[in-house]
Amino acid sequence: MAPFDVTAARERICSTEHPDSAGEHLKKASVFMLLRSPETSPTILAILKADNKGYPWANQVALPGGHQDPVDFSPLATAYRELEEETGILSSEVDYIGSLGHFQTINSTEIEAFFGIWEGDEEEVVYDASEIARIVMIPLKNLVKTHHEKAYTGRVPGWEELLYPVEDMTVWGATARILHYFTELLLV
Repeated sequence: MAPFDVTAARERICSTEHPDSAGEHLKKASVFMLLRSPETSPTILAILKADNKGYPWANQVALPGGHQDPVDFSPLATAYRELEEETGILSSEVDYIGSLGHFQTINSTEIEAFFGIWEGDEEEVVYDASEIARIVMIPLKNLVKTHHEKAYTGRVPGWEELLYPVEDMTVWGATARILHYFTELLLV
């Protein structure tokens, strides 16, 4: 895989019309997709949600983020607040590129995904173990490989089919949709 071209990504993300909101009737959430080390071995920072009984996202791989609070003045503010709460990564540490659009979950929530570059180190991430089991770094080359091997290119697979294996886990649901969109937009 060729090195990730941040300039081309910035231009593509800023000039593309991304998936729009499906309406105000949905609960609102925001996530941050952070790409680390784009010039050498690009990885996407994700989290494995903790195994909390009754928690609907227990043991799921997700992008850092969460629901919009009344104190958040915008979806981007939600994404930054949640990123800091969940990982300790500050907004000043992110080279913000832009929004990737809106993605619906199976439980009537709409997620706006934001994309940025982060040059930090996985060991620097500070997370709350009551919410997050661990940090997961998804190699971009593995994402693209799976995308091609499963013939996802040029189509949007159904919820049951759209699965990205990562280590001993599987990314599925809205997070897989965001990864699929990102891969189609910038890497295929």
